[in-house]
Parts: sequence; structure tokens; C-alpha cells
Amino acid sequence: MRSKQLTVDAELDRLQCATFCYFLHETNPANGLVIDKTEANWPASIAAIGLALASYPVGVDRGFIARSLAVERVLATLRFFWSSPQGPEPDATGYQGFYYHFLDMQTGRRVWHCELSTIDTAFLLAGALTAGIYFDANTADEQEIRTLADALYQRADWQWAQNQGATVTHGWKPETGFLTYRWEGYDEALILYILGLGSSTHPLPESSYEAWASTYQWDSYGDYEYLYAGSLFTHQLSHIWIDFSDIRDAFMRDKGIDYFENSRRATYIQRQYAINNPFKFKGYDQCCWGITASDGPGPSTVKVNGIQRRFFDYLARGVPYGPDDGTIAPWAVVASLPFAPEIVLPAINYCIHQVKLTALNPYGFKATFNPTFPEKRGHPYGWVSPWHYGLNQGPIVLMIENYRSGLVWQLMRSCPYVADGLRRAGFTGGWL
Repeated sequence: MRSKQLTVDAELDRLQCATFCYFLHETNPANGLVIDKTEANWPASIAAIGLALASYPVGVDRGFIARSLAVERVLATLRFFWSSPQGPEPDATGYQGFYYHFLDMQTGRRVWHCELSTIDTAFLLAGALTAGIYFDANTADEQEIRTLADALYQRADWQWAQNQGATVTHGWKPETGFLTYRWEGYDEALILYILGLGSSTHPLPESSYEAWASTYQWDSYGDYEYLYAGSLFTHQLSHIWIDFSDIRDAFMRDKGIDYFENSRRATYIQRQYAINNPFKFKGYDQCCWGITASDGPGPSTVKVNGIQRRFFDYLARGVPYGPDDGTIAPWAVVASLPFAPEIVLPAINYCIHQVKLTALNPYGFKATFNPTFPEKRGHPYGWVSPWHYGLNQGPIVLMIENYRSGLVWQLMRSCPYVADGLRRAGFTGGWL
């Protein structure tokens, strides 16, 4: 038993280290910006930057990076965001304390006419706060990290982001104003509302969380009842920073579970859906699952074994209601490791040793694979994405660590803004 456990630990260590290397090599060291995707001339993603900021403490603790180099990287990142242009101009970096989803890797200015993103800013700020808590030494550089992380968080005007509505908008564009969509229905916005509620400068009202929770959909699949969100990542990203086990808001108190248990059930539902395989995709089974927002082989419609199949490119895939085109994202499996290791570890082993998704890849797993799609190059497991994405890499590093040591959860337990936000949202019990 001990020998087997050491093998599992070694496997996780290799995967975590290889994945962390994405942030070492796909970051502009001058400004800390992290490329969204390993395609040539691609921009940075602020969500990937937030995940990098949270990953540097893990890298230091695991010996993947020297503390001095991590401090240098974090400082470059926080200094850039603090001093970068904030204003309504269409080529700024941010506005009202929020930041554009995609930024030029060199200049840090907005690209693609993208939106000022409330959720991706939340991930960025969560990463900054993580770094601010971890780098606690009494040195000028680490003191500056703490000061800048706090200042960046306090600058975000969450009330402005409501646009006079009950819930928070998805974002804003200088050309057209606020986006139509709002953060409603259970999803990855849990961290957004908690950070917004915890602000001491521009906090969300408690009524905003109540309005959000009122849009939840309680559902069931097989033997499981759960709070529905289709893509697996929606049950994971907020949990990177907050340990929701044994703490409950009003909704979860009424249901008799917590959000951690809900994510465990969502993980089991993913596996059961793959076993049931209602659309008869190739490869789906108890070790081959993980349906989430991800890259894909499409867009195309192809006849496969007499069946007309529609394949998508990057899309928020989900279960049990779809969309589903047979594409599996191994990173999303790893990100469920803390919730259900008994079914996740065999799936990781399958992806590494059976499908060989880490072979010849510089950063661990490629984004996705699709055994059903007819791959002309003859890969035995079908189409494999040629890319790595920063948004995929961070959850692997961070959720392996939460499973192994709980490091990120422990750091964020001591963040007063997170604790205040949870209490204002009505959470009680457990570590809180």
C-alpha cells in the first residue's frame, strides 16, 4: 500500500511540476503577463495571470521555483496592473478596477475588442490576494507585494459592475456599455460574489448574493441530487481558493449539503454520464470523462460509422444536457481531485499511461482529446488538441496542491476579505 501511494505521489508531483512550467516559460517576465494559449502571437489572459499568481506559492513550496524568482515575477505582475492605464479609452488595460479579458503580451493593452471581464478580474484578484498572503516576509519586495495586492483588490468597484441591477453583469465594453448577460444561475461566479461582498471600499450589497442564489437550479441525475451547472469547471474554479467543506449558505443549509459535496456529486455525475454514454461516443467509460469548457476538433459535421456527428471548437460543453461532441478535457478531471480522488486518480492514470497525453508535451496534458473524431494522422485515441491553455494549467497545479496539502485553502482562510464576503453571503459553520 505504501509503495503504491509513493507511486501516486510521484506521478502527481511530475504532472504538477510539468504543468507549473507553463507559467515559467509562457510568461513575459517584464510585466508578468501569461499567454492564454500556446499559439503564435496569442494574447495574455487575465484569468491565466490570476492562476499564475496563485501558483507561484505552490511552486516555491514544492521547489519548482526559487522564492526570489517568484517574488520577482509576482512583483512585476502586480506593478504592471497597478500602473497600467485605467480609463474608458478603448485601448486601456482596465476601467473601474476591472480588466479586459485579453491583453497584448507586450504592451498590456486591450486586444480583439474584448470585454472588461468581471469574472476574469475576480480570478486575477483572487490570485493577487493569494500571493499577498503567502509572501509575508519583512522585506521591501514582499511588503510591496502585500501592499499592491490589497490596493488592486480595493480598487475594483463592484457596485458599478451591477449597472443598477440586482446581480453583477458579465462585463462592459467602451463602445457599447454593459453586456446584456448577468451572473445568474450557479456557476464559477461564486468567487466573484464573495470577493465583491468582502470589499471594504465598493462592496456588493448582500441582496446581490440573495438575487444570484434565487436563480439556482436544483436538479438530479441518476442517484444524485445536486445544484446544477453543466460544465465541470464551474464546479471547480471558485473551489481553487475557498474550501467550502462544512460551511454553508442558506441554500445549502436547506439542502443539507455544502458546495464541496455538491462538486463531489457533479464529479460522480460526469463519470456516470460517461458510463451511460447516451450518444455512444468512442472511448467514454469509467476512466474516460471530463466534459467542460474546452478546445475541440470542430467546427465541422462528419459522418462517423454511419452517424452524422457535429463537432465543435472551443465551447462550454456540459452534462447531462450538453452540448457534447465526444471531447474529453483531462485537466478538468485533475481539478476534481480534492472532491473524489477515488475516481479521479484512475482517470488521471488512464490519461497518462493509456492515452499517453503527457508524452512529448512540455506542460503535462494537452487541452483535450476526442476519440470519436476521425483523426487523419491516425492517433489511436483520435484527435488531440495541439495547444496548451493557461486557464487549464492553473487548476491542475492548484487542485493537486489542495489535494496534497491544502496550501491555497489554508492561505485564503486567513484572508479577511474572503471571510467577510462569506459571512455577508450568509455562510456559517466549519472553519469559518
